[in-house]
This record gives sequence, structure tokens and C-alpha cells, in this order.
Amino acid sequence: MYPAIKEAGASLIAISPMLPDNSLSMAEKHGLTFDVLSDKGNGVAAQYGIVFRLADEMIKLYDKFGLDVAGANGDQSFELPVPATYVVNSDRHITYAFLDVDHTLRMEPADILVQLNEL
Repeated sequence: MYPAIKEAGASLIAISPMLPDNSLSMAEKHGLTFDVLSDKGNGVAAQYGIVFRLADEMIKLYDKFGLDVAGANGDQSFELPVPATYVVNSDRHITYAFLDVDHTLRMEPADILVQLNEL
């Protein structure tokens, strides 16, 4: 859907708490053609009020599966942002927001296009 988003005159930007090198590696690994910015320490996410700390049980589970959150993010906070999608207009105002604490639920790309076409 990225070409359709660009065709609508919009930009797509991902923001990750991973260290810049890790964000770059992830973008390259997945062949992402849009910008992936690093929010080291979740500073931006904290301003949006969407930061949470992984429960100790989840940290153990992540470790079991080899997911090094502390190494990827460069700190021992085990904090992550709630996955969120924001549609921002040319005046830099958020016109639509989608957030869900269930990380498996994300805004559908087609719904993003609907929101862009309503700007």
C-alpha cells in the first residue's frame, strides 16, 4: 500500500525504540523503502503517553526466544511503545489515531488511505 499512500501525497514514517543501527538493519532486512526513525529511550513515545514496561514473565519469554529487547533498544528499561498509527495533516495536527494494547492489532492500510483521502 506504500505506493498508494505516496500517490495520495502522504509520507510514511516508522518510529522505533531500537538503536539507530538496529533500526537501519531491520529496515534493510525487510526491504522497507520508507524512513524508520530511532526513538532511543522512547522519548517521543513517552510524550504521546504510549510507553509501557514489559512484564517480567514476558521478558523471560522474549529471552527464551532469543529476542534481545535490551540490546536492540540500548537500555535495560524493557519499555516499549504501544503500536500506534497517526494520520497527520499538512498543518501537523493529528487527524486520526489508531492504538491498541494488543500488538497484533494494527490499522489496516486501506483504512489509512480512507483517512488520507478525507484530509
